[in-house]
Amino acid sequence: MTMPFYASAEQIMRDRSEFARKNVARGRGVIALKVSEGVLLVAENQSGTTLHKVSEIYDRIGFAAAGRYNEYENLRVAGVRYAELIGYSNSRRDVTSRAIANAYAQTLGSIFTEQQKPYEVEICVAEVGTRAESDQLYRLTYDGSITDEVDFAVMGGQADAISAAMRERYRAGMDIGEAIRAAVHALGDSGGDQPRQLASAQLEVALLDRNRPKRAFRRLNGTVLEAMLETPAAEPSEDAAEPVEAGPAEAPESGPEETPDSDA
Repeated sequence: MTMPFYASAEQIMRDRSEFARKNVARGRGVIALKVSEGVLLVAENQSGTTLHKVSEIYDRIGFAAAGRYNEYENLRVAGVRYAELIGYSNSRRDVTSRAIANAYAQTLGSIFTEQQKPYEVEICVAEVGTRAESDQLYRLTYDGSITDEVDFAVMGGQADAISAAMRERYRAGMDIGEAIRAAVHALGDSGGDQPRQLASAQLEVALLDRNRPKRAFRRLNGTVLEAMLETPAAEPSEDAAEPVEAGPAEAPESGPEETPDSDA
């Protein structure tokens, strides 16, 4: 006689969480951070020209994700359709990152509790505002948990190590070049004992540009990204003394020589 299989609900949820967490951690890291120009999205992506981890959802809303590609791509498409529906039915101003993040939270929560296998994803919904104070970053995990991040959000990979490295380098009001170098440095520090040098071909970078009138999302690649990855040369200090040009030597005045007093 076969004994029926039984597992408590608590054990099932714990197993699902462990399963999703381990698989998300196998992916490469993604960072979304607030900068002076808007919201910057930086992902380590070996196939950034074909399989995007960073994309646009709506006019001033972006999407970044880590984990299983086909699952977060399904979420991205669903988010685009949801945003288009709200914008068409009501107004484009009614499409907000908060509404999209709440929809994602409900979807991920339902999948986590009702289906046998949860989605192996972590995602971020970002929105750039007209002022830096109105920028939004919402990070969502596989179980539908949602967090309103203040400065930056880290997903996938060694998230704890990346967050620690990013926290050491991040400061409010960073310009885009400094922020890209800080994010790439943090992603490289998470790979092990020896830091990795990530080239532009290994990165996928996009900016939600505050100064663009309508569609804020734009990708940064090629020579533009390579120039931003280069550390600028140190400028000379303003306090440094300027060199004095040597003038012609003056001839000594004629007259009797004076013998200096001797201490002897």
